[in-house]
Amino acid sequence: MRKISFTKMHGAGNDYIYVNCLKGMDFDPALLALKMSPRHFSVGADGLVLILPSEIADARMRMFNADGSEGKMCGNAIRCVGKYLSDGGYVTKDIITVETLSGVKTLRLLKEKGRVTAVSVEMGRAVFDVTKIPALFSAPEMIKAPVEVEGKTYEMTAVSMGNPHAVIFMEEIASLPLETMGPTFEHLPIFPERVNTEFVKVLSEKECEMRVWERGSGETFACGTGASATVAAGVKCGVFSPNTDVTVHLLGGDLVIRVSSEYDVTMTGGATKVYEGVFEYDEDQSK
Repeated sequence: MRKISFTKMHGAGNDYIYVNCLKGMDFDPALLALKMSPRHFSVGADGLVLILPSEIADARMRMFNADGSEGKMCGNAIRCVGKYLSDGGYVTKDIITVETLSGVKTLRLLKEKGRVTAVSVEMGRAVFDVTKIPALFSAPEMIKAPVEVEGKTYEMTAVSMGNPHAVIFMEEIASLPLETMGPTFEHLPIFPERVNTEFVKVLSEKECEMRVWERGSGETFACGTGASATVAAGVKCGVFSPNTDVTVHLLGGDLVIRVSSEYDVTMTGGATKVYEGVFEYDEDQSK
C-alpha cells in the first residue's frame, strides 16, 4: 500500500490534485491520476498535477487528465502551481517561470498579506495554423468553418494554446447537453489528437460566457487555455478587439484574458488551496 501526500487546489473551479515531486517521483503518474480523480469514490478532481524541478525554469509542471492521459498545458493549474511554490517558500520572487510541455510560461504572482490570491500568466501566442493544432482541414487556417456534427452545422474556429481547441460562438449555451454532445466533439475525425471544445455566448465587446468540454476530463468548471483560445478566436473573428481585457464567465468563476494584435495571450485569475491530505492506494491496476 502506497501513501501519497497531496494538496487539493482549484482555479475558478477547475480542480486538480497537486503532488510535490521536487525531490523525486517513484510512482506511475498516469495510474495515480486514474486512482485519485474519480469523484465520489476517491479524492475527486479534473486530474493530477506534478510539481517537479526544472533545469530551465523555477519549476516544471506535468498534468494528467482524469482518464490518465497527459496534457501539455493547463492555465488554471499553472496558476495554482505558482501559488503552491510561493506560499510554500519554494520561490521568493513575484515573477517566476514554470516549464510545461508547451514551453516555459512566465507567471506574475499577485499577493494579499503575503499569500498569493491571483496569478497573471503569459500563455504564449495563439496559433491558427491547422498543421500545428493539429486539424485536418483544407485551408491554412480553420476560421468559422462549417462543421457538421450529428446532423447540425456549427461554425468552428480551431486554435492551439499548446493544446488543441475548437471554439464555437452560439446564441445560447446554458441548455446545451454537454454530457452527450461533448464526447462527439472531442473525437471528431478532423482532430487527430482529440480536441477541447468551447461553447461561447458573447455578451458584449468585453465579456462572454463559456462552457468547455475538455478532452480526457469532460465538462469542467473552467479551462484557462480554453478561455485564452476563446478570446483569441474572438479577436480573429472580429468579435473582440485586441489589447483589451475580456472577462470570460465560466461555471467556476471569471478569468480575464487579453490578446495582443500579434495574438500573444495573458490570462489573470484566482488560485485557491482547498486542503492537504494523504492518499493510500494499491498500485495493482486491477484493484
